[in-house]
Amino acid sequence: MSDEPDLTNLIDLAASRFGGTVVAVNDEFFAFAERMLLSEPPTVRPGVFTERGQWTDGWETRRRRDLPGADWAVVRLGAPGIARAITVDTTHFTGNAPEAVEIHGATLAGYPSAAEAADPAVEWVELVGHTPIAADAVNVLPVAEPGQTRITHLRLTIHPDGGVARLRVHGTVVPDPRLFDRVTSDLAAAYLGGVVVAASDMHYGGRHNLNASGDARAMGEGWETRRRRGTGHDWATVRLATQGQIVRAEVDTRHFRGNAPRAVELWAADCPDLIDPDDVDAVTGWFPLLPRTRVQPNTRHLFDLEVPVQATHVRLDAIPDGGLARLRLTGAPTLVGREALAMRWFDALSPDAAREELLACCGSEDWAEAVVARRPFGTLAALLPAAEQEWWQVPESAWFEAFTAHPRIGERPARTPAPPTTARASIVSLDAPRREQAAMDEASEETKAAFAAGNAAYEERFGYVFLVRAAGRTAPEMLDLLQQRMTHDAAEELRVAAGQQAEITALRIRHLITGA
Repeated sequence: MSDEPDLTNLIDLAASRFGGTVVAVNDEFFAFAERMLLSEPPTVRPGVFTERGQWTDGWETRRRRDLPGADWAVVRLGAPGIARAITVDTTHFTGNAPEAVEIHGATLAGYPSAAEAADPAVEWVELVGHTPIAADAVNVLPVAEPGQTRITHLRLTIHPDGGVARLRVHGTVVPDPRLFDRVTSDLAAAYLGGVVVAASDMHYGGRHNLNASGDARAMGEGWETRRRRGTGHDWATVRLATQGQIVRAEVDTRHFRGNAPRAVELWAADCPDLIDPDDVDAVTGWFPLLPRTRVQPNTRHLFDLEVPVQATHVRLDAIPDGGLARLRLTGAPTLVGREALAMRWFDALSPDAAREELLACCGSEDWAEAVVARRPFGTLAALLPAAEQEWWQVPESAWFEAFTAHPRIGERPARTPAPPTTARASIVSLDAPRREQAAMDEASEETKAAFAAGNAAYEERFGYVFLVRAAGRTAPEMLDLLQQRMTHDAAEELRVAAGQQAEITALRIRHLITGA
């Protein structure tokens, strides 16, 4: 049995066609690091020289004289996800390959600059420890289990110097579920987590081209079968990013002129509970999504569905054979699909990233740390009671810390720019009170004035901001509650305020996971 990791249905998260790019590098004297991320295999051009030396298809640094030492490059993944294996390809680097590599990953929110990505304060987790590699070889390195968390950036360190032709980050895409909210998306897209899990034939073009990013530039960037000499037809099966409602199908035969299928059929299956969603034989209950339809060569075909189709898998039949550039399946996640996608994402986040998301729901560091430590949850039904349980177990000082994160009722914070590395968490934390306090927009000036006076009196009496679950309540209702709670003693009111925080936290977690 081979110890090599199975790369069959893993996506190259760093591929330039997904948007992967090198954001920082300490040295690229002989060849630019960006070439490591190209999809095509590395080539060699004997006798071709530039002003820096022989032409090199890859990243190559100058000879290091200050030994020991190392060179490095930081890559922003085109598709954030969990790395399972990493290929460091040194093809054509014979006397100038590195002796060893180290590889680390990090989760950085927003769009950090090169300086921010290379900042020593960034917390990197080890994916591959210090490992010797071979020259002029395809080195496939498995990622250690502790390193299999969702990452957005990768740092490749080469010891002591040298060249790398290609860098492949084989993994599973774990998109931020908020990307799917309020819009329709291509549920089949590889960069969002869709995978072409099987195909009947791939003689001329691989199946993973079918849902790749961007338009195909040539036939070689599509899926193409050999010429069928018998009966039947060819097919490819896509696992969608999550269960969704499909409203449009796009079948693109561009660049296929004398070798496009005569017709296509699309079939759907809805199997959200599959233990192994990549096991095509386990997918059952196929039903028609698009009937057999004639298609034209070198044409982008758009088919709007009269009734949205709910599915987790789609099978494309190419009749009888031939090539297709792309398959797009436009739609939106179902409620079940959105929750499943979000829980996979939340459970896969690095501890720091998960803590930031939770702090946008409740401002207690102790509480956020405790909830993060209990992952994975798998379902919202498991996350919510665990979050409440941890809330009632933290010390009262943690409650006060959470209370200070809330604006006063009626004094919603103004949106201010945030540093790039904290942009996501700051947007969430500002949106939550704005959304929850929407009822105050309709309040009369008299009610707003009464709230201002009541807030001041409450803080004078209890020493912290008046806290109430605003969502679903009118401004007069909240004002009545404020006046009632002014009659409580300090101990009683603290428990009531903590209970309100628990309700607010549950609502925010539910919104984070379901988008509703």
